[in-house]
Amino acid sequence: MNCCILLPFILEILLLWPYLTATENSTTEKGEHPVGAQLRVKRGWVWTQFSVPEEMNTTHYIGRLRSDLDNGNRSFQYKLWGDGAESIFVIDERTGDIYAIKKLDREERALYTLRAQVIDTTTGRAVEPESQFVIRVSDINDNEPKFLDEPYEALVPEMSPEGTFVIQVTASDADDPSSGNSARLLYSLLQGQPYFSIEPTTGVIRISYKMDRELQDEYWVIIQAKDMIGQPGALSGTTSVLVKLSDINDNKPVFKESLYRLTVSESTPAGTSIGTILAYDDDIGENTEMDYSIEEDDSDTFDIITNNKTQEGIVILKKKVDFEQQNHYRIRAKVRNRHVDEQLMTYHAEASTTSIKVQVQDDDEPPVFDLPYYIFKVFEENPRGSLVGTVSATDPDQNKSPIRYSITRSQEFNIDDNGTIFAINTLDRETSAWYNLSVTATEINNVRQISSVPAYVQVLNINDHAPEFSEYYETYVCENTESGQAIQTISAVDRDESIEEHRFYFNLSAEDSNNSSFTITDHQDNTAVILTNRTGFNIQEEPIFYIPILIADNGIPSLTSTNTLTVHVCDCGENGRTETCSSKALMFSMGFSTEVIIALLVLSMAIFGFIILVLALRQRRKQTLFPEKGEDFRENIFRYDDEGGGEEDTEAFDIAELRSSTIMRERKTRKTTTAEIRSLYRQSLQVGPDSAIFRKFILEKLEEANTDPSAPPFDSLQTYAFEGTGSVAGSLSSLGSAITDQDENFDYLNELGPRFKRLACMFGSAVQSNK
Repeated sequence: MNCCILLPFILEILLLWPYLTATENSTTEKGEHPVGAQLRVKRGWVWTQFSVPEEMNTTHYIGRLRSDLDNGNRSFQYKLWGDGAESIFVIDERTGDIYAIKKLDREERALYTLRAQVIDTTTGRAVEPESQFVIRVSDINDNEPKFLDEPYEALVPEMSPEGTFVIQVTASDADDPSSGNSARLLYSLLQGQPYFSIEPTTGVIRISYKMDRELQDEYWVIIQAKDMIGQPGALSGTTSVLVKLSDINDNKPVFKESLYRLTVSESTPAGTSIGTILAYDDDIGENTEMDYSIEEDDSDTFDIITNNKTQEGIVILKKKVDFEQQNHYRIRAKVRNRHVDEQLMTYHAEASTTSIKVQVQDDDEPPVFDLPYYIFKVFEENPRGSLVGTVSATDPDQNKSPIRYSITRSQEFNIDDNGTIFAINTLDRETSAWYNLSVTATEINNVRQISSVPAYVQVLNINDHAPEFSEYYETYVCENTESGQAIQTISAVDRDESIEEHRFYFNLSAEDSNNSSFTITDHQDNTAVILTNRTGFNIQEEPIFYIPILIADNGIPSLTSTNTLTVHVCDCGENGRTETCSSKALMFSMGFSTEVIIALLVLSMAIFGFIILVLALRQRRKQTLFPEKGEDFRENIFRYDDEGGGEEDTEAFDIAELRSSTIMRERKTRKTTTAEIRSLYRQSLQVGPDSAIFRKFILEKLEEANTDPSAPPFDSLQTYAFEGTGSVAGSLSSLGSAITDQDENFDYLNELGPRFKRLACMFGSAVQSNK
């Protein structure tokens, strides 16, 4: 075996089984298979490829593997390994015959790679080295054509000429395109004649007859694809194509009626719709959009506009009609499509027309203004009551009723009986540049006859606003700044309206320009730059500079304003950058303010705590002095916290007893509490303002109200407070008293009468308990 030479050969089974059976007469001894399926080579064997047809349902013989050393004594054993071995392909171990035991499908797998070996059963050793071969599954026509992208749908314009491309359909055949004609397809039309045709080899569908969308807007076309070039026994597949026709503007609009009858009242204002006309169009989409117009109207009284939503023609009254002058009109209208291609103009050469008869109705007409609207102009800052303009309306009827004018919902303007409009208040263009007024005219003889007209008042500008800084500037300058250093660029704004572009001029004020640490340079483009005018600044000596800057505008007359630019001086450090100035100055300012605020808060809290403590002590004293106040004395509490003798002092004393001659109070020396109260009680019965003083006081106040020019022009209620002329009792305060509560004797309270009885009992008992 070591000296055995391997020689290649090819053993191939043809595609058709009858070819194999044709060699049956060439069989060898012992039932060997045909020679066409077996090839012997001297001193060795190699095979490379077998071929077997697909779709075989029974066990199918493929071919034989035969060693050159096999002498037929059946001592050789053939083995098979690889793809499908034992499951799809089996081998007769004695003869080397290979069989397919399962149905093969080329579309699932076309090639199988296997390995074979011959073993001597007597020695158990390989006779031939292991070798590899291929089984190829040959194709048969077992797959029908299938269309890939169905369902198909195409859109073509109506009236397309013959040969217009519609769509291309494509079918696919899973059979082997390189083996015969199994995958060669031909297309044909089963349904769709005579409007469509198809190219047999490409599947391209084309128009073969003109079609009108208004007659039929879609067609179903059925296509068949056959393999084997359409030969007998070929397999086929079908698909359907929905062909829709898109609209072209091949129809002109046509009126439904040849005559329209409309009516209009002579009181109908201009611009009012008096009726509609309608044309129809067989097209769809934008091809139905149309425009109506007047073709014939000698009076030029009417117009027609198009309602784009409903495609109706709206007849408009351009100017008022008068029954007494003309009681009917006859006009002619036409209609055309809005979008028409040049190649379709032949369909729209002549426009469709219709007649419109308009009958005028007699009516009692409202007043008629001379103009459909009024525009007035008035300068702002006008004086109150200044003239704005005049409107005029007349009664068109024969009685010529007088007219009364009014302005609806306006607080700025008024109108008189002559239709003259006046400004009630001063106008400001910056507040409102236009006023839209509605002026109403009413017939005096028939107030139901009313008409209105819009009046627009434009407030004209005058140069009444001086220019000012466009923003608030935070400007900083470093201590070590050199002369001529730019520290701030400024600009201005003006609230006035200007016909030409605003122009601003910048300059330092007269008092600051001669001796200033700064100068200003006007860039002549509505901006200016502030420059330093000296070298070095000192934050300790002058931390802040106020630069008055004059800004003038180009108005007529020109206005000038003085705007102050605040410049803060700060230490910029070694870098000398002004960007750090603002943050340092802000931190310094915030730190200083924080300390002040903290000190004020601490002081406020101390004062507030002291006040609370004093109030708490006073409240505690009151509760100890009158423990049963809320229970026993609900209706018998008297107040003695006033000086007595006033007009409101009616709870402790009888006011009638005080109406005696007026006695001015005098400052008395401090006495003991007992003698003080006893003396005051006796004096209080003799003092107080008399009726003359009350009367004089009221008369004086009445005279002031009558002569006050700012008082309201109607009756009003005014109240006045009058405390009297004074009290001889002096103050009842215990401050400054030289006698303590323990030294006081309250026995005199029993002598003051029944009003002080309870007070005498309360303090008398308290004194006895203390003793």
